Amino acid sequence: MSLVALTPEFRLLADACRRSFAGADSAGPLLQDEGSIDWSRFLRTARFHRVQGLVWRALRRQRVPPPIAEALKTDAEAIAIANLRAAAGSRELLAAFDDAGVALLFVKGLTLGVLAYGGVASKSAADIDILVAEDDVARAAELLRRCGYGLVVPQADEDVSAWHRQAKESLWANENAGLHVDLHSRLADNRALIPTLTVNSPSCCVEVSPAIALPTLTDDELFAYLAVHGASSLWFRLKWLTDFAALLHPKDGAEIERLYRRSQMLGAGHAAGQGLLLADAIYGTLTDCPSLRDELSRDPGHRWLLEQALKQLAGKPEPVEPTSARLGTLRIHLAQFALLPGLRFKIGELIRQARAALS
Repeated sequence: MSLVALTPEFRLLADACRRSFAGADSAGPLLQDEGSIDWSRFLRTARFHRVQGLVWRALRRQRVPPPIAEALKTDAEAIAIANLRAAAGSRELLAAFDDAGVALLFVKGLTLGVLAYGGVASKSAADIDILVAEDDVARAAELLRRCGYGLVVPQADEDVSAWHRQAKESLWANENAGLHVDLHSRLADNRALIPTLTVNSPSCCVEVSPAIALPTLTDDELFAYLAVHGASSLWFRLKWLTDFAALLHPKDGAEIERLYRRSQMLGAGHAAGQGLLLADAIYGTLTDCPSLRDELSRDPGHRWLLEQALKQLAGKPEPVEPTSARLGTLRIHLAQFALLPGLRFKIGELIRQARAALS
Protein backbone atom coordinates (compact mmCIF):
# COMPACT_ATOMS: atom_id res chain seq x y z
CA MET A 1 0.00 0.00 0.00
CA SER A 2 1.46 3.36 -0.99
CA LEU A 3 -0.43 6.61 -1.39
CA VAL A 4 2.48 8.51 -2.94
CA ALA A 5 4.71 7.71 -5.91
CA LEU A 6 8.09 6.72 -4.49
CA THR A 7 11.09 7.87 -6.50
CA PRO A 8 13.62 5.27 -7.71
CA GLU A 9 16.14 6.81 -5.31
CA PHE A 10 13.84 6.42 -2.32
CA ARG A 11 12.97 2.84 -3.30
CA LEU A 12 16.64 1.90 -3.54
CA LEU A 13 17.28 3.62 -0.21
CA ALA A 14 14.55 1.58 1.49
CA ASP A 15 15.66 -1.65 -0.20
CA ALA A 16 19.23 -1.06 1.00
CA CYS A 17 18.09 -0.30 4.53
CA ARG A 18 16.02 -3.50 4.58
CA ARG A 19 19.17 -5.52 3.89
CA SER A 20 20.57 -4.28 7.24
CA PHE A 21 17.72 -5.64 9.37
CA ALA A 22 18.92 -8.20 11.90
CA GLY A 23 18.41 -11.61 10.28
CA ALA A 24 17.49 -10.19 6.86
CA ASP A 25 18.58 -11.88 3.64
CA SER A 26 21.46 -9.76 2.34
CA ALA A 27 22.54 -11.98 -0.54
CA GLY A 28 22.19 -11.29 -4.24
CA PRO A 29 22.14 -8.17 -6.38
CA LEU A 30 20.25 -5.14 -5.15
CA LEU A 31 20.41 -2.90 -8.21
CA GLN A 32 18.18 -4.00 -11.06
CA ASP A 33 18.40 -0.88 -13.21
CA GLU A 34 21.07 1.45 -11.89
CA GLY A 35 20.62 3.66 -14.94
CA SER A 36 17.32 4.91 -13.53
CA ILE A 37 19.01 6.27 -10.39
CA ASP A 38 20.03 9.89 -10.04
CA TRP A 39 23.05 9.10 -7.89
CA SER A 40 23.66 12.64 -6.66
CA ARG A 41 20.04 12.81 -5.48
CA PHE A 42 20.38 9.36 -3.96
CA LEU A 43 23.35 10.50 -1.86
CA ARG A 44 21.55 13.67 -0.78
CA THR A 45 18.48 11.62 0.15
CA ALA A 46 20.53 9.12 2.15
CA ARG A 47 22.19 11.95 4.06
CA PHE A 48 18.90 13.71 4.72
CA HIS A 49 17.40 10.53 6.14
CA ARG A 50 20.63 9.74 8.05
CA VAL A 51 20.88 6.15 6.83
CA GLN A 52 24.28 6.26 5.12
CA GLY A 53 25.73 3.56 7.38
CA LEU A 54 22.89 1.14 6.67
CA VAL A 55 22.96 1.93 2.95
CA TRP A 56 26.71 1.44 2.62
CA ARG A 57 26.44 -1.88 4.47
CA ALA A 58 24.08 -3.07 1.71
CA LEU A 59 25.64 -1.38 -1.33
CA ARG A 60 29.36 -1.82 -0.76
CA ARG A 61 29.46 -4.84 -3.10
CA GLN A 62 26.96 -3.44 -5.61
CA ARG A 63 27.47 -1.44 -8.82
CA VAL A 64 27.63 2.06 -7.36
CA PRO A 65 29.45 4.92 -9.12
CA PRO A 66 32.86 5.34 -7.44
CA PRO A 67 32.33 8.94 -6.20
CA ILE A 68 29.02 7.95 -4.58
CA ALA A 69 30.53 4.79 -3.12
CA GLU A 70 33.44 6.75 -1.67
CA ALA A 71 31.10 9.34 -0.14
CA LEU A 72 28.90 6.63 1.43
CA LYS A 73 31.95 4.78 2.72
CA THR A 74 33.34 7.95 4.30
CA ASP A 75 29.99 8.74 5.92
CA ALA A 76 29.63 5.17 7.20
CA GLU A 77 33.11 5.24 8.73
CA ALA A 78 32.32 8.53 10.45
CA ILE A 79 29.10 7.04 11.86
CA ALA A 80 30.98 3.99 13.18
CA ILE A 81 33.61 6.19 14.85
CA ALA A 82 30.93 8.43 16.38
CA ASN A 83 29.14 5.37 17.75
CA LEU A 84 32.33 4.10 19.38
CA ARG A 85 32.75 7.51 20.97
CA ALA A 86 29.12 7.42 22.12
CA ALA A 87 29.66 3.98 23.65
CA ALA A 88 32.57 5.26 25.72
CA GLY A 89 30.56 8.32 26.75
CA SER A 90 27.57 6.16 27.68
CA ARG A 91 29.75 3.95 29.87
CA GLU A 92 31.03 7.05 31.71
CA LEU A 93 27.49 8.35 32.23
CA LEU A 94 26.21 4.98 33.44
CA ALA A 95 29.03 4.74 36.00
CA ALA A 96 28.46 8.29 37.24
CA PHE A 97 24.70 7.84 37.61
CA ASP A 98 25.07 4.43 39.24
CA ASP A 99 27.57 5.81 41.77
CA ALA A 100 25.15 8.64 42.61
CA GLY A 101 22.16 6.30 42.88
CA VAL A 102 20.25 8.03 40.07
CA ALA A 103 18.29 5.61 37.92
CA LEU A 104 18.52 6.05 34.15
CA LEU A 105 17.67 4.25 30.93
CA PHE A 106 19.25 4.67 27.51
CA VAL A 107 16.65 5.00 24.76
CA LYS A 108 17.14 4.70 20.99
CA GLY A 109 20.79 5.09 20.00
CA LEU A 110 23.27 2.29 20.57
CA THR A 111 20.93 -0.12 22.35
CA LEU A 112 18.38 0.11 19.55
CA GLY A 113 21.18 -0.39 17.02
CA VAL A 114 22.03 -3.75 18.58
CA LEU A 115 18.40 -4.85 18.85
CA ALA A 116 17.46 -3.79 15.31
CA TYR A 117 20.66 -4.39 13.32
CA GLY A 118 22.75 -6.72 15.44
CA GLY A 119 25.46 -4.16 16.19
CA VAL A 120 26.25 -0.50 16.75
CA ALA A 121 28.42 0.29 13.74
CA SER A 122 25.84 1.22 11.09
CA LYS A 123 22.98 3.07 12.79
CA SER A 124 23.36 6.83 12.90
CA ALA A 125 22.77 8.19 16.41
CA ALA A 126 23.19 11.94 16.67
CA ASP A 127 22.74 12.07 20.45
CA ILE A 128 22.92 9.93 23.57
CA ASP A 129 19.33 9.82 24.85
CA ILE A 130 18.88 9.11 28.55
CA LEU A 131 15.70 8.97 30.61
CA VAL A 132 15.51 9.85 34.31
CA ALA A 133 12.69 10.49 36.75
CA GLU A 134 11.33 14.03 36.69
CA ASP A 135 12.22 14.36 40.37
CA ASP A 136 15.84 13.51 39.50
CA VAL A 137 16.33 16.16 36.81
CA ALA A 138 18.32 18.51 39.05
CA ARG A 139 20.62 15.70 40.22
CA ALA A 140 21.01 14.43 36.65
CA ALA A 141 21.93 17.94 35.50
CA GLU A 142 24.64 18.15 38.15
CA LEU A 143 26.02 14.74 37.12
CA LEU A 144 26.11 15.81 33.48
CA ARG A 145 28.06 18.92 34.44
CA ARG A 146 30.55 16.80 36.41
CA CYS A 147 31.01 14.64 33.30
CA GLY A 148 31.92 17.71 31.23
CA TYR A 149 28.54 18.52 29.66
CA GLY A 150 27.17 22.04 29.38
CA LEU A 151 23.56 23.06 28.91
CA VAL A 152 22.59 24.03 25.35
CA VAL A 153 18.77 24.04 25.46
CA PRO A 154 17.50 25.78 27.50
CA GLN A 155 20.14 28.43 28.03
CA ALA A 156 22.69 27.82 30.74
CA ASP A 157 21.23 30.33 33.18
CA GLU A 158 17.74 28.82 33.14
CA ASP A 159 16.28 26.49 35.79
CA VAL A 160 16.51 23.02 34.26
CA SER A 161 13.90 21.51 36.57
CA ALA A 162 11.43 24.26 35.71
CA TRP A 163 12.16 23.73 32.00
CA HIS A 164 11.40 20.02 32.31
CA ARG A 165 8.01 20.69 33.85
CA GLN A 166 6.99 22.00 30.41
CA ALA A 167 9.39 20.20 28.05
CA LYS A 168 10.25 16.51 27.91
CA GLU A 169 13.98 17.00 27.32
CA SER A 170 16.97 19.29 27.56
CA LEU A 171 20.06 19.24 25.36
CA TRP A 172 23.61 19.02 26.71
CA ALA A 173 26.99 19.08 24.93
CA ASN A 174 30.48 17.93 25.81
CA GLU A 175 32.59 19.83 23.31
CA ASN A 176 35.83 18.10 24.30
CA ALA A 177 34.39 14.63 23.73
CA GLY A 178 32.27 15.68 20.74
CA LEU A 179 29.12 14.25 22.37
CA HIS A 180 25.56 15.46 22.88
CA VAL A 181 23.09 14.17 25.44
CA ASP A 182 19.31 14.52 25.34
CA LEU A 183 18.18 14.37 28.96
CA HIS A 184 14.56 13.13 29.04
CA SER A 185 12.25 13.31 32.01
CA ARG A 186 9.40 11.80 29.96
CA LEU A 187 9.15 10.19 26.54
CA ALA A 188 6.33 12.11 24.86
CA ASP A 189 5.69 15.80 24.35
CA ASN A 190 2.06 15.39 25.41
CA ARG A 191 1.75 13.80 28.85
CA ALA A 192 -1.41 11.96 27.74
CA LEU A 193 0.66 9.77 25.41
CA ILE A 194 2.47 6.72 26.88
CA PRO A 195 2.03 8.25 30.37
CA THR A 196 3.23 5.17 32.29
CA LEU A 197 6.54 4.81 30.46
CA THR A 198 9.14 6.00 32.94
CA VAL A 199 12.63 5.17 34.10
CA ASN A 200 10.99 2.52 36.30
CA SER A 201 9.34 0.72 33.36
CA PRO A 202 10.44 -2.86 32.59
CA SER A 203 14.00 -2.79 31.31
CA CYS A 204 16.80 -5.00 30.08
CA CYS A 205 20.54 -4.61 29.53
CA VAL A 206 21.90 -4.59 25.99
CA GLU A 207 25.58 -5.26 25.34
CA VAL A 208 26.76 -2.56 22.94
CA SER A 209 30.40 -3.70 23.17
CA PRO A 210 32.18 -6.53 24.99
CA ALA A 211 32.72 -4.27 28.01
CA ILE A 212 29.61 -2.06 27.92
CA ALA A 213 26.02 -3.10 28.70
CA LEU A 214 23.39 -0.37 28.86
CA PRO A 215 19.88 -0.51 30.39
CA THR A 216 16.99 0.19 28.02
CA LEU A 217 13.27 -0.47 27.64
CA THR A 218 12.01 -4.00 26.96
CA ASP A 219 10.16 -4.83 23.73
CA ASP A 220 6.62 -3.85 24.72
CA GLU A 221 7.59 -0.44 26.04
CA LEU A 222 10.17 0.15 23.30
CA PHE A 223 7.62 -0.55 20.56
CA ALA A 224 5.15 1.94 22.06
CA TYR A 225 7.85 4.56 22.54
CA LEU A 226 9.28 4.27 19.03
CA ALA A 227 5.79 4.60 17.56
CA VAL A 228 5.09 7.79 19.51
CA HIS A 229 8.57 9.17 18.82
CA GLY A 230 8.16 8.68 15.07
CA ALA A 231 4.64 10.06 15.06
CA SER A 232 5.75 13.18 16.94
CA SER A 233 7.65 14.29 13.81
CA LEU A 234 5.35 12.53 11.33
CA TRP A 235 8.16 10.09 10.51
CA PHE A 236 9.84 12.61 8.19
CA ARG A 237 13.18 10.79 8.36
CA LEU A 238 13.43 7.25 7.03
CA LYS A 239 15.89 6.51 9.83
CA TRP A 240 13.10 6.42 12.42
CA LEU A 241 10.82 4.18 10.37
CA THR A 242 13.71 1.88 9.49
CA ASP A 243 14.61 1.42 13.16
CA PHE A 244 10.96 0.65 13.93
CA ALA A 245 10.61 -1.84 11.06
CA ALA A 246 13.98 -3.46 11.79
CA LEU A 247 13.03 -4.07 15.41
CA LEU A 248 9.87 -5.86 14.21
CA HIS A 249 11.51 -7.81 11.37
CA PRO A 250 12.41 -10.99 13.34
CA LYS A 251 8.98 -11.16 14.98
CA ASP A 252 6.06 -13.20 13.66
CA GLY A 253 2.61 -11.86 12.96
CA ALA A 254 1.18 -12.95 16.31
CA GLU A 255 3.91 -11.13 18.22
CA ILE A 256 3.50 -7.95 16.18
CA GLU A 257 -0.23 -7.98 16.88
CA ARG A 258 0.44 -8.56 20.58
CA LEU A 259 2.84 -5.60 20.64
CA TYR A 260 0.19 -3.44 19.01
CA ARG A 261 -2.49 -4.45 21.53
CA ARG A 262 -0.09 -3.83 24.38
CA SER A 263 0.81 -0.40 22.98
CA GLN A 264 -2.85 0.59 23.23
CA MET A 265 -2.81 -0.26 26.92
CA LEU A 266 0.34 1.84 27.30
CA GLY A 267 -1.28 4.87 25.67
CA ALA A 268 0.38 4.95 22.25
CA GLY A 269 -2.97 5.59 20.58
CA HIS A 270 -3.05 6.02 16.81
CA ALA A 271 0.74 6.46 16.72
CA ALA A 272 1.19 2.68 16.83
CA GLY A 273 -1.27 2.00 14.00
CA GLN A 274 0.23 4.79 11.92
CA GLY A 275 3.73 3.41 12.44
CA LEU A 276 2.70 -0.13 11.52
CA LEU A 277 0.84 0.92 8.36
CA LEU A 278 3.73 3.14 7.29
CA ALA A 279 6.28 0.40 7.95
CA ASP A 280 4.06 -1.96 5.97
CA ALA A 281 3.86 0.48 3.04
CA ILE A 282 7.66 0.80 2.86
CA TYR A 283 8.91 -2.50 4.30
CA GLY A 284 5.99 -4.97 4.24
CA THR A 285 5.96 -5.23 8.02
CA LEU A 286 2.38 -6.54 8.24
CA THR A 287 2.73 -9.25 5.60
CA ASP A 288 2.31 -11.99 8.22
CA CYS A 289 -0.62 -10.31 10.00
CA PRO A 290 -3.15 -9.39 7.30
CA SER A 291 -6.03 -9.24 9.77
CA LEU A 292 -4.30 -6.49 11.74
CA ARG A 293 -3.47 -4.68 8.51
CA ASP A 294 -7.15 -4.81 7.51
CA GLU A 295 -8.29 -3.66 10.95
CA LEU A 296 -5.95 -0.67 10.97
CA SER A 297 -6.71 0.23 7.35
CA ARG A 298 -10.44 0.38 8.01
CA ASP A 299 -9.97 3.11 10.60
CA PRO A 300 -10.31 6.58 9.00
CA GLY A 301 -7.95 8.10 11.53
CA HIS A 302 -5.22 5.61 10.73
CA ARG A 303 -5.71 6.08 7.00
CA TRP A 304 -5.42 9.86 7.30
CA LEU A 305 -2.32 9.63 9.49
CA LEU A 306 -0.74 7.18 7.04
CA GLU A 307 -1.39 9.52 4.12
CA GLN A 308 0.11 12.49 5.97
CA ALA A 309 3.17 10.51 7.01
CA LEU A 310 3.81 9.20 3.48
CA LYS A 311 3.60 12.72 2.09
CA GLN A 312 5.98 14.02 4.75
CA LEU A 313 8.42 11.11 4.38
CA ALA A 314 8.51 10.58 0.64
CA GLY A 315 6.15 13.04 -1.01
CA LYS A 316 8.88 15.15 -2.61
CA PRO A 317 11.64 14.00 -5.00
CA GLU A 318 14.12 16.19 -3.14
CA PRO A 319 13.74 15.97 0.65
CA VAL A 320 13.92 19.20 2.64
CA GLU A 321 13.95 20.01 6.33
CA PRO A 322 10.37 20.83 7.41
CA THR A 323 11.58 23.97 9.18
CA SER A 324 13.23 25.32 6.02
CA ALA A 325 9.96 26.09 4.22
CA ARG A 326 7.12 28.42 5.14
CA LEU A 327 4.44 26.35 6.90
CA GLY A 328 6.71 23.35 6.41
CA THR A 329 5.85 21.93 9.82
CA LEU A 330 2.09 22.53 9.54
CA ARG A 331 1.28 18.94 8.54
CA ILE A 332 3.36 17.66 11.47
CA HIS A 333 1.54 19.89 13.96
CA LEU A 334 -1.90 19.00 12.63
CA ALA A 335 -1.19 15.28 12.78
CA GLN A 336 -0.49 15.48 16.52
CA PHE A 337 -4.17 16.21 17.18
CA ALA A 338 -5.15 12.80 15.75
CA LEU A 339 -2.89 10.64 17.92
CA LEU A 340 -5.48 10.15 20.66
CA PRO A 341 -9.29 10.41 20.44
CA GLY A 342 -11.39 12.89 22.34
CA LEU A 343 -11.80 16.63 22.67
CA ARG A 344 -9.87 16.77 25.93
CA PHE A 345 -6.70 15.51 24.26
CA LYS A 346 -7.07 17.93 21.37
CA ILE A 347 -7.51 20.92 23.67
CA GLY A 348 -4.50 19.83 25.70
CA GLU A 349 -2.45 19.43 22.53
CA LEU A 350 -3.49 22.88 21.33
CA ILE A 351 -2.34 24.39 24.63
CA ARG A 352 0.94 22.43 24.49
CA GLN A 353 1.73 23.55 20.95
CA ALA A 354 0.87 27.16 21.79
CA ARG A 355 3.19 27.13 24.78
CA ALA A 356 5.97 25.56 22.72
CA ALA A 357 5.58 28.20 20.03
CA LEU A 358 5.84 31.00 22.59
CA SER A 359 8.79 29.56 24.52
